Amino acid sequence: MADPGYIVDGVLTDPEAWVALASTTLTSDTVSITFTSPADGSSLDWSQFMDLVAISYWRSAFTTGSAYEVGWCFLNGDTTTTNYTTQLIYGDGSSVTASAASTYDPAIQFGTTKSATATIFSCCVSHWFDINSGKFKSSVHQGAGDQDGTGWVSLAANTWMDQAAITSLQFKMENGSIKDESRIDLFGVLPRMVA
Repeated sequence: MADPGYIVDGVLTDPEAWVALASTTLTSDTVSITFTSPADGSSLDWSQFMDLVAISYWRSAFTTGSAYEVGWCFLNGDTTTTNYTTQLIYGDGSSVTASAASTYDPAIQFGTTKSATATIFSCCVSHWFDINSGKFKSSVHQGAGDQDGTGWVSLAANTWMDQAAITSLQFKMENGSIKDESRIDLFGVLPRMVA
């Protein structure tokens, strides 16, 4: 574990439990957004955090007949979808579907597509737990997308079947690119929050 940058002479100097690590707002359609730990012992080094939280405000550039597109997050560059398991529940106000979503792995939510109402983006709050442990990594993702009177909400629980510490997150859509003006903010959760 890195020497925490928020402790000076044994005193906690950072009053916040969450530390802003990175933020990206796209200016053009982009295949993926990747955040990587600096691994340099600084106050932004992921090795000092208990959890990671990402807040995504995004839209797919993919044109499809559907109003949504599956958004994925790959850990540590592992793009083998069978290394992830997902339990997924989503509803649109008139029906609810729940599944062990092997076809959506590693789904974190449904993103609004280019076929949907213009300028509407979906949102998602993602939480990866115990990122530096020697166990498989678990996460929970809460998402929602409005379609000007219709839309959906989703909840996904994922497991990455690897024991390595999480050092990078790659966000992408199952098909196509992430639309320009999409934004993702990443935060680290300090250990004292769960002590």
